[in-house]
Amino acid sequence: MATILPVKGISPAIPNNCFIAPNATIVGDVVMGEECSVWFNAVIRGDVNSIRMGNKVNVQDGAVLHCTYEKTKLVLGNNVSIGHNALVHGCTVEDNVLIGMGAIIMDNCHIGSNTIIAAGAVVLENTKVESGCIYAGVPAKKVKDISQELIAGEINRIANNYVMYSSWFEKSE
Repeated sequence: MATILPVKGISPAIPNNCFIAPNATIVGDVVMGEECSVWFNAVIRGDVNSIRMGNKVNVQDGAVLHCTYEKTKLVLGNNVSIGHNALVHGCTVEDNVLIGMGAIIMDNCHIGSNTIIAAGAVVLENTKVESGCIYAGVPAKKVKDISQELIAGEINRIANNYVMYSSWFEKSE
């Protein structure tokens, strides 16, 4: 059974149509949208500040979502995929974003919509990532604009696939 705990009297708000893996951890001031999924060994810690997630957000295996005490909140838009072992910390991520495996997004970053953050990229604190592009590298830099085909073929496909994958698991009552 997943670890879902209140912190200072605030419990996570998780709609019934979300999938939470049995060993995921979600604590504190976390509000999830519809059709979200939190996968194996993922951690969402709303203990020191709030975390807000839109609809169809998937937090893949081993990913960590957190904030900075009294400084940064975490806001995720709709249709956001957070890849395996990514770290997303105290930032804003707009709609239709793919954050690749092992990527790190640091405090006060703003990730524009229709964007891909490549696997292993490190988006440094206070970085503003423009909409419709791919960022890669350490530190992450814009490498190219993103095509409509890539938005549909990768960003939307992955978000929709994770809704489908969630349906493969029986909901426990």
